[in-house]
Amino acid sequence: MGFDLDMTLADTRSGIAAVYDQLAERLGVAIDSATVITRLGPPLEYELANWLPPHDVPAAATLFRQLYPEVAVPVHTAMTGAYDAVRAVREAGGRVIVVTGKNLRDATSTVELLGFEVDEIVGSVFGAEKGSALARFGAAAYVGDHVADIEAARAGGAVSVTVATGPYTVGELRDHGADVALADLTEFSAWFGAWN
Repeated sequence: MGFDLDMTLADTRSGIAAVYDQLAERLGVAIDSATVITRLGPPLEYELANWLPPHDVPAAATLFRQLYPEVAVPVHTAMTGAYDAVRAVREAGGRVIVVTGKNLRDATSTVELLGFEVDEIVGSVFGAEKGSALARFGAAAYVGDHVADIEAARAGGAVSVTVATGPYTVGELRDHGADVALADLTEFSAWFGAWN
């Protein structure tokens, strides 16, 4: 079973907002962190391009990643139902992979901080790019909160399971072609038990 990280297993909003606030202060630019955290999912550089001229994005991304471990990671929390979801897969004899757009260092730190028992972590991939990791791992399903996670599941030959804990509603996730759309991970164990 594959899982996305931000807003699927981990609530990273307050940490990410804090990093954007520090970044804005250091660079002397306006960044509305409250808006940023309503659309988590795409790569960091995509979001920075909304606030900075293209030539400033690479340096800003580097600074963001320098700040992240100390500012963001310590305040990450688990999404409701996340522990039960991972436990359900493991108790059924399954393996768990986290496949995320977050870089591997910060993804690993987040998973370790929150104590999720996973077999593998793959970072810095988004959308269909996640498919190769899912296929190599043999993931039968991929759980995410973004429409790009539906593309990821398709690319990896996996069932697309979505949770409406990110920027999309259950209806929007269904409309984008999710095989399964749940309100949140508290509904995962019941679905997984029946599906498995």
